[in-house]
Amino acid sequence: MNLRRVVTLAFALSLAAPVLAQTAATDVAGVKFPHTLQLGGSTLQLNGAGIRYKAIFKVYAAGMYLSTKAQTPEAVLAAPGAKRIHLVLLRALDANEFGKILSAGIEHNASREEFVQALPAISRMGEASSQYKQLVPGDTLTIDWVPGTGATLSVKGKPEVGPYNDVRVFNAMAKIWLGKNPADWQLKDALLGVPKAAPVN
Repeated sequence: MNLRRVVTLAFALSLAAPVLAQTAATDVAGVKFPHTLQLGGSTLQLNGAGIRYKAIFKVYAAGMYLSTKAQTPEAVLAAPGAKRIHLVLLRALDANEFGKILSAGIEHNASREEFVQALPAISRMGEASSQYKQLVPGDTLTIDWVPGTGATLSVKGKPEVGPYNDVRVFNAMAKIWLGKNPADWQLKDALLGVPKAAPVN
């Protein structure tokens, strides 16, 4: 290979590299979670992603983004900067029932202080879920924390709850999946990036 071809190839690879980096994603049940995203002026990285199961049925795929990797709930809640938990529905759900499940998840996992701070958000979640009636596969629910802006819950990309400029509100919502009584234990481990245990022979 002559020098000109080497230089041309190197130049082509240098142009392709940013594109590859931008399109790198983790596939979860057909849902692609990009390895990085921008939120609140910061670059976040995918901490982990997995599936919420109900019996044998796939309910939604979820991914969590942080500024730094974290493998414990305590580390996630203490992590600086912006944070995101993103859900993508894999089956149709009654929006009102789903809202009640999320509210119950907060109640069963948040500290008393967090729960009190999250009460306005819980009330608004109920109002928002009654407006949507039904969620279908592909619909999204996103919980963001952006320092200086607050905690926001968006449905199908539209902000519906918040912002609440108190990190305890975000923590209360995050504990739906990261608390002591999470929505799904396997999903909790997946969001935390905890490796699956090797099967016992």
